[in-house]
Amino acid sequence: MANDKKIILLVEDNPDDEALTLRAIKKNNILNEVMVARDGVAALDYLLGTGDHAGRDIRELPQLVLLDLKLPRIDGLEVLRRLRSEAHTRLLPVVILTTSNEERDIISGYQLGANSYIRKPVDFEQFMEAVRQLGLYWLVLNVAPP
Repeated sequence: MANDKKIILLVEDNPDDEALTLRAIKKNNILNEVMVARDGVAALDYLLGTGDHAGRDIRELPQLVLLDLKLPRIDGLEVLRRLRSEAHTRLLPVVILTTSNEERDIISGYQLGANSYIRKPVDFEQFMEAVRQLGLYWLVLNVAPP
């Protein structure tokens, strides 16, 4: 798995949440390239090298996937289910980043193999701190599988 580029895949359909997340990443000096997929199909196409991304080198995986749950076309839990069923994406770090407070979403996320589940704080300063900690842990401290 070639992770030299250290890309973050942000899977988010809400333009306001996308802008907020990108702003928080930039303000925290996280310099990784951020790819954005605006629905579950686009995320799977990118990660599995299908559809619009047919022929993409699927060995080049992002270092981290930030996955919303409430997505059009294919929801986040189904995206996670499919990622964990594929050998080359099974170990990919996936952090669910969602507004959902539903206990069943939290349980399902972990049962399907999420590495972490974070509720999006409504307050921007709290969100900034959450993104700072995410970046520090997943992009600096965490040792990804080879």
